[in-house]
Amino acid sequence: MKIVLLGTGGYHPNERRHTACVMIPELGLIFDAGTSFFRVPQRMQTRELDIFLSHAHLDHIAGLTFFLVPMLKKQVDRVRVHSAPQYLEAVQKHLFSELVFPILPGFEYVELADRIPVGGAGVLTHCRLNHPGGSLGYRIDWPGKSLAYITDTIADRTYIDFIRGVDLLIHECNFPDGHLTLATESGHSYATAVGETAREAGVGRLVVAHIDPQHPEDDPIGIETIRRYFPNVTLGEDLMELDF
Repeated sequence: MKIVLLGTGGYHPNERRHTACVMIPELGLIFDAGTSFFRVPQRMQTRELDIFLSHAHLDHIAGLTFFLVPMLKKQVDRVRVHSAPQYLEAVQKHLFSELVFPILPGFEYVELADRIPVGGAGVLTHCRLNHPGGSLGYRIDWPGKSLAYITDTIADRTYIDFIRGVDLLIHECNFPDGHLTLATESGHSYATAVGETAREAGVGRLVVAHIDPQHPEDDPIGIETIRRYFPNVTLGEDLMELDF
C-alpha cells in the first residue's frame, strides 16, 4: 500500500508546498482537501472516493472546489465527504455558497461514526484535537499495521492514547523551536513537542507535515531537533510516496 503526501504545507501554498492532502490511492481514501487536491484525479485508482476532513479551515477544504470538473466528466461514481457535522455544515453553507461557488459538485456529506470500516479489514476512528474552531485526528487500524493523521493541533499530549503504538504517524509541525507563543496562539505544533509526542506514544515512524509556508527552505523546522527525541522521523515533501 502506498500513501501519497499530495500537500505538506499549511495556511497557504508556496512554490514548494501546497496545503494539506494525504491520499491512499488504492483505497480511494483521502485526508483533507487543501490546495494540493488538484493532484487527486491523476492518482485515482478507484471509482469512489472517501474524503475525511480534519476541520473546515480554508487551507484544508479549498480543494473540494477543484473537483467539479472530474465529477462532471464522470471520472468517479461517488464521492463522500466525512467529518463532524459543524464542519460539513460550514463547507456546504460557506464554501459552496451560491455567491462563492454556484455549481455543486454532487458530493455526499456523511457525519462521522465512531468506527468506520475502510479497506476491507481496516477500521477508522477519530479524536478531537486542540485547535481554534476545533479539529479532528484520524487513525486506521488494519490487522498487523496502523497509521494516524494528526494535523492542526497543539502537541499537548491529550491524544497520546489515541495514537499510541501506531506504525506510521503523520503529524503536523508548523514551527521550529522558539515559537511557543505563536504556536499556542495559532493552535499549531513546534519541533520539540512533536518529537516528544512521538516518543511518548511509542510510534514506529514519524512523518511531519503542515509546514509554515513562509519558510520554503530545505529544513524549515529543524528536523535534527525532532530527531533528538525521536530518531525515525522524515520531513514530508509534496508528492512523497510512503510504502506502508
